Amino acid sequence: SADKDLSHFPFLHNLAEREDLVRNGKLTSIIFLRDKNSKGQEVSGYIDYAHRLKTENFEPYFERKKKLMPKPSDLSYYNWETQHSTSNSTPNFQVIADNEAGLLFKNKRDRKVINVDPKSLPGDNSRRIEIKTHEYLQVVIYDHVTRRKT
Repeated sequence: SADKDLSHFPFLHNLAEREDLVRNGKLTSIIFLRDKNSKGQEVSGYIDYAHRLKTENFEPYFERKKKLMPKPSDLSYYNWETQHSTSNSTPNFQVIADNEAGLLFKNKRDRKVINVDPKSLPGDNSRRIEIKTHEYLQVVIYDHVTRRKT
């Protein structure tokens, strides 16, 4: 993401700001995206930013040649038209679904739980940042600072 002017793209700008911290393990971020897919269907999902950074080249996203979208292989994915839904744990997060609190993600390093319900607090060492942007219908980033045991 270095040397790219993303000032007019608040979401990509926020991703670029976090990239180094996430790559070096000081921060984990869960990205909630809601938008229309190529078929015009509304989809949403929670993306483990660190996992995607490790498994995918992000240059096309930062160059705006490709749009970051939720995939069925992400932490959570939902297609509002087909009602297709998936959830998958990643190396960083365990998905805790179907409990009273709704969808929760447990950080595998410090075992802290991140609550993505907008009416609840996100949890210890976590914060919820809603990004106002024209790039997507809705963007929320959940940042979780991990405390490594020394």
